[in-house]
Amino acid sequence: MSVKTRATQDETSDALPQLDASSLVDGARLEAAIKDMYRHVARGEHAALHFEVGRGLAEHLGYPGELLDAIPAEALASFAGVGHHLDLAALQPGEAVLDLGSGSGTDAFCAAILVGQAGRVVGVDITGEQLDMAARLRDREGLAQIEFVEAHMEELPFDDASFDAVISNGVINLSPLKHRVFAEAARVLRPGGRLAIADIVSGRPLKERTRRNVELWAACIAGATPRRSYLAALEANGLELEELRKNDYRFTSERALDACSAYEVESISLRAARPNLGERGGSR
Repeated sequence: MSVKTRATQDETSDALPQLDASSLVDGARLEAAIKDMYRHVARGEHAALHFEVGRGLAEHLGYPGELLDAIPAEALASFAGVGHHLDLAALQPGEAVLDLGSGSGTDAFCAAILVGQAGRVVGVDITGEQLDMAARLRDREGLAQIEFVEAHMEELPFDDASFDAVISNGVINLSPLKHRVFAEAARVLRPGGRLAIADIVSGRPLKERTRRNVELWAACIAGATPRRSYLAALEANGLELEELRKNDYRFTSERALDACSAYEVESISLRAARPNLGERGGSR
């Protein structure tokens, strides 16, 4: 391939696959990079990260202080979310909640407070250090309504219509198979259930050389897809967008900031619902 041809292909980012990027990035290498980065988060090794971590970040994003006071400080110290979305989830006592990419457990613990002892919260993640920390803190706090499961969000080990709400914070962008994540979320939601997420999207497609960079994928940048593609994937899987807002989220490294500027990368929070078709049709 000539240099000219290669350069031209790299510039035609609109032609690159967006929701299924498995042809652009090796899944095993990406998973290893993600686990390595979030292993550092769990250990409190934040110096080399491209993003902020901890309680100050959660407060800046809009988490209520009284809710943060009610969860383990150790989990909150490893919080690496990109927005506030629990208000959109509107969790109620007794509900069943699934947290995709639960990390060290900040959102899972918050959800457990909101649904109470009669509720159920399940957090799924792939990083062993974060799962171990979250489980240890759960046991120490006596929060028996929380379960942590090692699983991929593209292939969830749960029955259809198992949850009232699915939540996720800054994680779906990490998946090269976003259409499968949305399909799985829709599958495990009960009719009338809702999806509440915060995530990273872009204003325009990223170029090929950026999207092939597993380090930038793990940093929540290279996996960003255009907002229009992201929302179209929701609708294609039977989820109806109800609310969307932009978050005041800040990357920290110069490399990350350059990419954000070039591709209009931003954080959004949204709520989408799985329609209750029986009620819509007037029948049970």
